[in-house]
Order: sequence, then C-alpha cells, then structure tokens
Amino acid sequence: MIRVAIVGTGGIAHSHMEAYRKLSNRCEVVALVDIIPGKAKRFMEEFGLYCDTCERHEAILPREDIDLVDVCTPPYVHASISIDALKSGKNVVCEKPMAASLQECDAMLKARDESGKLLSIIAQNRFRKPIRDLKALLDSGIAGPVRHAEIDSFWWRGHSYYDLWWRGTWEKEGGGCTLNHAVHHIDMLGWMMGLPKRVTSVLANTGHDNAEVEDLSVSVMEYPGALATVTASVVHHGEDQKLVFQCEKARISAPYACFASQPMPNGFPLKESNPTVERAAANYLSSLPPLPFEHHAGQLDDVLRAIEEGRKPAITGEDGRRTIELITAIYKAGSTRQAVDLPLKPDDPFYTVEGIRASVPHFYEKTTSVMEQAGTLTFGSDLGEKGGK
Repeated sequence: MIRVAIVGTGGIAHSHMEAYRKLSNRCEVVALVDIIPGKAKRFMEEFGLYCDTCERHEAILPREDIDLVDVCTPPYVHASISIDALKSGKNVVCEKPMAASLQECDAMLKARDESGKLLSIIAQNRFRKPIRDLKALLDSGIAGPVRHAEIDSFWWRGHSYYDLWWRGTWEKEGGGCTLNHAVHHIDMLGWMMGLPKRVTSVLANTGHDNAEVEDLSVSVMEYPGALATVTASVVHHGEDQKLVFQCEKARISAPYACFASQPMPNGFPLKESNPTVERAAANYLSSLPPLPFEHHAGQLDDVLRAIEEGRKPAITGEDGRRTIELITAIYKAGSTRQAVDLPLKPDDPFYTVEGIRASVPHFYEKTTSVMEQAGTLTFGSDLGEKGGK
C-alpha cells in the first residue's frame, strides 16, 4: 500500500482525490496540507477521509509513513515543495506547470537524481484516448511526416477568474493562459513533435484588466520541414480546443478526423478522401489496446506502478521541463518581439524567475484578491471522447 500526502487542497486536488479513490486498493491518502486554516480539514470531511491535516508541508517531511507527496498548490511553490519532499526521501508527483522557470526545473531534477526518488509532472491529457490515439497514429507513419500543426488551446474564463488570490500575477501564478492553460496542449505538442528550432510570439491581455498576465498569445514554431501554430487563450467562447496535424499523406486530428486529399491531373484536389489511407488509419486505431484508466487516474495509476516496479514514470521531470522551455520561449519572444532560438541556455535572462519577472509585460494591475471562490472546475473540450467537438 502506497501512502500519499496531498499538499494543496484546492480545486485540482479534488480530481486527484477522485483518482486515488479509483486506485484505493493500492494507495491510501494519509495526510493533507493547506496553508489556509481549516481548508484541509474540510477537504478531509468532504471525501470521508481519516487522516492528518496541517498548514505547512514541512510538517510531513520527517514522516516515514509517507511514500508519495502529491503537489497540488499554486505554481510559485511547486519547485520548493517538490525539492523539499525529494530531499526528505519521498517520491513526488507535481501538478502542471512543473515550475515557474527552467532554473527551478533543473533544481527539481537535481534533487530527484540526488535522492534516487521518482518525480512525475502531471500531464493527464496523454492518458486520454483521443490523445493516445493521435500520438500512436503519428508515430505509425501512416499519415507521413508532419508539415503543419495547429494547436488551439481555446479556453474561456470570466473576469472574476483572476480575483483568486494567487491568480493574475507573475509572482504567484508565474504567467497567464500560456503557462496555466495551454500547458496541456504545449505538452502534447512537445510529446508529439519535440522542441522546435525557433519560436515567434505575440502576447496580449484583451479582456481581463484585473490581471498582470496575458489572456491571449499566438505563436509560430519552426521545426525542420514543418511549422506549428499555437494559440493560447482564455477569451474563446465555446472552448473549441483541437490539435490538427497536416501530414504528407493525410490530415489527422483530435477530436478524431482523418482526410487524405487526392489530386486531379491539374493538381487540384478531388472532393473525396483517399479511402486507402483512411482505412489504414482506422484499422490501426482499432488495434490499440484499451486504456485501463484515463485522465488523472491514468497518470496516477502509472506513478503508483512506477513506484511499485522501481521504474521511471511515463511522464518524467524532463517532460515537464521541455514544456516549460517551450512556454519560456513564447514569453521571451512575446516580450522582446524577436524570434527565439532553442534550446535556451542557463545564461539567458529568461532562465530564472527573476529574469522573467524583470522582462515580461505587466498588462494591468491585479485589483482584487479573494482567498476562495464558489463553483467547480471545468476542463474544456472532451476532444471527441463523448462525441463532442
């Protein structure tokens, strides 16, 4: 039985707790931590748990009955809590984004290596069937090499979203929609295509004058032989999120679609798709095994298995760092209005939290700060899992 401590009992911790419930034959939540007095206890009562609660994560570090620390806090303390837990001899799973800078990511990786413990960064969308299928189809070569990727990380958040105490500032949130919403889609792009060679971006705040950070960014990423366009947003009504890969032989996407153009003698396309390519793609996807768990349950199942089997998790600290490097490149390109070459080096001003804060635009000043908000979390498009767009 793997014993878990959850640090941070806000909205996303509920998704983690629901996942642990599905995996309850292999794990037990034995401690809850939240800096807001009484919040961890309310979480415990909501889920019918019998465990310890406290307000400081330092209190759980000496405990030998904790195997895994699950970090569900605001981003600005992801690195410090993860490093403390690793140094105390505990495995760590940390919510996205991994950290607020590449320097913090590298410090987390160093702590992992020195402790010999496991570090996994949450990227639960990789454990969704539409995304697993898209990655597998790209890797199969059926559609051919990618020529253009369109990544639409479209979300919508009302004005009051940035009233929560830690949101809307570079200090606490670490960034806007690019870091805290598009992190999902940028992770998927990095997983499927790796790091680009160059990034060009524009940042803007078009609808949230109570936040320092951006609510919209548009980026172009240059790969050898291909381009990718990435839009990060919290101003898109309907949250019509998608990943589209235009490949040599076909267009494939999530939500799932496959279309393979056929040329007429003059080079113009026929209206009909090439049935051979479509059939090959459909047959390949039907051969893939089912996923035992999806979303957070899928990833946390893998983390538990990695601890049990003494192996690396499917999503490592290096995966989390690559996503932060892409996001950092977007912030640098958007702030300097210049193209940014990758990889970024440790002497780059944007390598550190301090360098980022000194260089990024402050669109507005945060005007309201509330400790808690009513309502539930929503997770955007289902990417076709339930037949939706």
